[in-house]
Amino acid sequence: MITSLDKNTALILIDLQRGIVNTPKAHPVAGILENAAKLTEAFRNANLPIVVTNVNAAGAAWTRSRKDQRMPVGAYKDDFLDITHEIKTEPGDIIITKHTWGAFFETTLREQLQERGVTGIVLGGVSTSIGIEGTARQAMEYGYNVSFALDAMTDNVAEAHNNSIMHIFPRIGEVGTTDEIIAKLIS
Repeated sequence: MITSLDKNTALILIDLQRGIVNTPKAHPVAGILENAAKLTEAFRNANLPIVVTNVNAAGAAWTRSRKDQRMPVGAYKDDFLDITHEIKTEPGDIIITKHTWGAFFETTLREQLQERGVTGIVLGGVSTSIGIEGTARQAMEYGYNVSFALDAMTDNVAEAHNNSIMHIFPRIGEVGTTDEIIAKLIS
């Protein structure tokens, strides 16, 4: 349940890029994108920072390490990194290209949030158990108050999504709906 949002809260949308949203997901992507767009509009109307990330793991060190399950990383189609058209970015938005699961590692995200006095973040996007959870863990370690927009995120694997929502996120922050978050923005 979302009890409050910090006065200086940023919206961080994870990997809502064409090459990722166009793959099978546990929940209908149209609804996820609609809620992410509603959050974007609400944060814009509240004059709060909006961060949009995409991921380009090509050449990242972690892609060469040993693991039981290999993640597909290779040549991308031309539009793979493009943010989906449902999410309208503007020149004042913070655009981050990350190379790992979390949006803070080896990016300028923390510095840009600090410059704006951000103390809280709201997370949505894809994938719940990877990019969102990775970013949330890093944000918690930096001391940000973290809120999760449950109906603005999905995962490729329903069980992984549910594990993050039920067992991990409540240890990191507060979990609520898009409408609950927007209500706290305007109260």
